[in-house]
Amino acid sequence: MPNKIVLAVTLIAISLEAQDAATFVSDTKLVVVNVAVKDKAGRPAMNLTKEDFLIFEDNTPQKLAVFDIQEISAEPIAPLSTAARPGTLEERAPIAVSRDPKRFQDKRLIALFFDLTSMQPADQLRTRDAAIKFVETQLTAADLVSVMTFSTKLTVAVEFTDDREALVSALRQIALGEGSELAGLVATDTGDDDNTFSGDAEFNIFNTDRKLTALEDAARKLAIYPEKKALIYFSSGVEKTGIENQSQIKATVNAAVRANVAFYPVDARGLTASAPGGDAGTASPRGTAILTGARQGAQRDSFNDSQETLYSLAADTGGKALLDSNDLTQGIRQAQNDIRSYYTLGYYPTSVAEDGKFRRVRVQLARVALAKDLKLDYRNGYYAAKTWKQFTTGDKERQLEEALTLGDPVSELPLALEVDYFRVAKDRYFVPVSVKLPGSLIALAKKGGKQTTDFDFIGEVRDANGRLAGGVRDQITVKLTDADAERLAERHFQYDTGLTLAPGEYRLTFLAREDLTGKMGTFETKFTIPDLNTTKTLRLSSVILSSQKEAVAAAVGVADSKSEKKLLANHPLVQDGQKIVPSITRVFRKDQAMYVYFEVYDPAVDPDRKFPNVLGGVELLQGARKVFTSQPVRVNRLTSSRPGVAVFQFQIPMARLQPGEYVAQVNAIDEFGKKFAFPRNSIVVLP
Repeated sequence: MPNKIVLAVTLIAISLEAQDAATFVSDTKLVVVNVAVKDKAGRPAMNLTKEDFLIFEDNTPQKLAVFDIQEISAEPIAPLSTAARPGTLEERAPIAVSRDPKRFQDKRLIALFFDLTSMQPADQLRTRDAAIKFVETQLTAADLVSVMTFSTKLTVAVEFTDDREALVSALRQIALGEGSELAGLVATDTGDDDNTFSGDAEFNIFNTDRKLTALEDAARKLAIYPEKKALIYFSSGVEKTGIENQSQIKATVNAAVRANVAFYPVDARGLTASAPGGDAGTASPRGTAILTGARQGAQRDSFNDSQETLYSLAADTGGKALLDSNDLTQGIRQAQNDIRSYYTLGYYPTSVAEDGKFRRVRVQLARVALAKDLKLDYRNGYYAAKTWKQFTTGDKERQLEEALTLGDPVSELPLALEVDYFRVAKDRYFVPVSVKLPGSLIALAKKGGKQTTDFDFIGEVRDANGRLAGGVRDQITVKLTDADAERLAERHFQYDTGLTLAPGEYRLTFLAREDLTGKMGTFETKFTIPDLNTTKTLRLSSVILSSQKEAVAAAVGVADSKSEKKLLANHPLVQDGQKIVPSITRVFRKDQAMYVYFEVYDPAVDPDRKFPNVLGGVELLQGARKVFTSQPVRVNRLTSSRPGVAVFQFQIPMARLQPGEYVAQVNAIDEFGKKFAFPRNSIVVLP
């Protein structure tokens, strides 16, 4: 009886350009399936032929058009001698290697990706040295390595090559410290060659999507190579900043699967041990959290959260994450070990519909006698491309509805989103949802003396059990004057809606589409509406930070009048015809004021005179230093429209602040009830 063989199959859907190998020349969509074949002992089994494989897409047989064998050698090569090692940056010219999209026969492709925006200089140095060590001493004869960096833009320093001197020189030229400071985060010029949006400062700061978008762009760049690729992602974790767009990680993973790229994240921090109160670079703790263990728990949770995304990227693309290890080269060696000899299969799918739907792929062996002893382990499909120009009105409507459930989120149109809550009854909360879109990516058409465009917005909220708790569906026409249209690249669109929900845990999936070009953006996040009736601390609403108030009548686009009037009638942020517009991205300029709004619920009242005594204020902190304190506001009267509500509003000029990152802390004290709350939010001040 033959030895048992295990097939591990990965696949990619790409559009290949004219290339040297004739079998890959096509102007249509080619689905490439890479099949790693191993026997029971784990050895590559490379004696199968084209006739041994059958491929099905959505249970429909496909004609195998491409068959190739990639035999990857594990033969080590001699370490790079000291005499041959390249000199310092000053001694060598910058590396310039032209891009060549041809296939690399019998080669292992490894891309080293340095996310400089997520690493402190010490971590950058550690990862650079680990990469140099790998190139100098651990490369095999089959390895081709590429170097990518990401700070203000994605840069390919060296294309795939086995020139170790060129690789080491490029690695030594990585500017340590680049991307780790605020100046790198707010740069607006990408200079990239694929028109990828990554430059708007307000969408870059406090936005983990920026890092994931860079990985998505890297996967797309690697898609021109049909071979299997391993991307080593050097990072100090992906921090979470509040409301995260979970759709972006799905879009990044799907792009990697389509491009046949496996992510191998390497945590540059290595094995760490955190001091209970923070290390020497941390400000002295305030309050009792250091004594109760709350601070230590928050530190641990923050560290674990920063590694969670790294683990997900690896698990969902077929790679492995290297966490809590001081030998950072292990992550690269793992990729070496995983990419063994394999077969490359390809077919042109019989279904040519570009509807973005999932295509299920099944691979099996043609010979029944052989297949009886085989186990197949492979990715089960890919997402088809989407084409906007061919969509009918019905197609467009169906696209919106399916985009909420297909599982392949769209990131063509970046979204920033904020979910807040305000109590309107003992067990009901009004939940405003604010969405910001970059004006620089919006197309306009001249119509009736105005520059116009149409937006479609659709969203749904589901509870912890998956039941539909609420939804929104709006089509809005925006009309701009020529003067406003000329400044569109420097401005943003903001859409506001709201729902009424009971306390609980929810998941929001939201999609926006600009209808001239069909660009779409998906935002998916979890949020919690607390039950303030059960809390023993001061009962507080969300804290709104805003850079502008505007007249409701000044909106450049509104939904139908009935839904708009109903929304505005219940909106806590609308007063006397003026609306406080939340600053979703928390970015302010020195020539602006910051408006702060929050509500306190059910404060204690004086038993004799029946009035509350609640004190509120705002502080701005930079590190351990307090740079601004507002005048305190004392509230002795509750609102008449909603019982038990004390409203606080502040206006803080930004002119006196230097550009940089700050923490805005709200201080709310119920003096009769002897309760307090000190919520914090990070903000950035630009010149």
